[in-house]
Amino acid sequence: MKSPLPRRVILHCYAAALAAVEGERCVREYLLAHPLVNRPITLLATGKAAAAMARGAATVLQRRLVEGLVITREGYAGAGLPDCLALREAGHPLPDARSLAAGEAAMALVGNLPDDHRLLVLTSGGSSALVEALPEGIGLDDLVRLNAWLVGSGLPIQAMNRIRQSVSRIKGGGLARQLRGQPVLNLLISDVPGDDPAVIGSGLFVPTPRGGPEIPVPDWVRELQQRAGPGMDASSGPRVEHRIIANNRLACEAAAIAARQAGLMATVHARPLEGEAEAMAHWLVEELDRLPPGIHVWGGESTVRLPPAPGRGGRNQHLALAAARRLAGREDLLLLAAATDGADGTSEDAGALVDGGTLRRGEEQGLDAADCLARADAGRFLEASGDLVHTGPTGTNVMDLVIARKAG
Repeated sequence: MKSPLPRRVILHCYAAALAAVEGERCVREYLLAHPLVNRPITLLATGKAAAAMARGAATVLQRRLVEGLVITREGYAGAGLPDCLALREAGHPLPDARSLAAGEAAMALVGNLPDDHRLLVLTSGGSSALVEALPEGIGLDDLVRLNAWLVGSGLPIQAMNRIRQSVSRIKGGGLARQLRGQPVLNLLISDVPGDDPAVIGSGLFVPTPRGGPEIPVPDWVRELQQRAGPGMDASSGPRVEHRIIANNRLACEAAAIAARQAGLMATVHARPLEGEAEAMAHWLVEELDRLPPGIHVWGGESTVRLPPAPGRGGRNQHLALAAARRLAGREDLLLLAAATDGADGTSEDAGALVDGGTLRRGEEQGLDAADCLARADAGRFLEASGDLVHTGPTGTNVMDLVIARKAG
């Protein structure tokens, strides 16, 4: 029988982390503290948090917001967008025809911006798949194949987005080049290590040079890059003001504050979650054995190299199940691994909260944890064990969190 109290504390800390980086709140607070010059505003919001961020802007700007476009993942729009904002939903994690239509709509909006308007850009993670415009000679099938390979490649997000930029007309500052000098403010919710605006959403408004360190890719990807051409001059393009308004560190600190308010010791650890998820799970359990009792928080993003036909779940469920194998039979540790956007991999679950009984509960349903990990099917095991965490769309996206509780 799972004890609800310790689990409830961890889930409370997770909820506090999500609230601290929620898009509507963060945009609203930024614009109230930094009022925009009194001129008409055109808005472009992209990513999983686009609709929430747009609602925050509309609350503050009111009638000054005269037109705009919100591009988000299907099912992530919610309600409450003003009539002056057009909504487009597109595919994620794999782009689709709607992503290309959204890219063309974004280019038209920016390219036709009136001279007396200010452009307010709201960028969040997920933009890379949701918004695209392709060079001549590259089609949707090429784009989907490329993104499917990237999702399962195990590459860090910086490398993934450099590859995306190399076959795009809109990424790496391509969208900014549609401007004619109008002032632009880009408010970003960061879903990447280091909070680099050139990496978040593949840098739609950040001129980025092609090249850099060689990234090993299959021959067919190299051929796509050659077909796309050399790209644009990274030194050209208008100046854009970029401001990070929420990131993973803010979420981690909020989780720790919530734990302290509940009377627990809490530590945010500097080492990021990175690298292969199963290896990270093993390291986390070993580290928890050395740490004092209380709440321990890590942030970042692990990776999983997917088999040809992956099952249910994503990197957080994979990490959680791998950790559960190490926690089997223990009563002193609980561990939550969860995405901040509410969707882990291709599943609609945010992640999982595992304990010493997770392995037994799943096995009682006839499942084998090692087999599920090998097939990237951790979600099936964790559903059977009753440990999945479901939030629905959260209005934010700042990578992942691990929140663990060690009993005294």
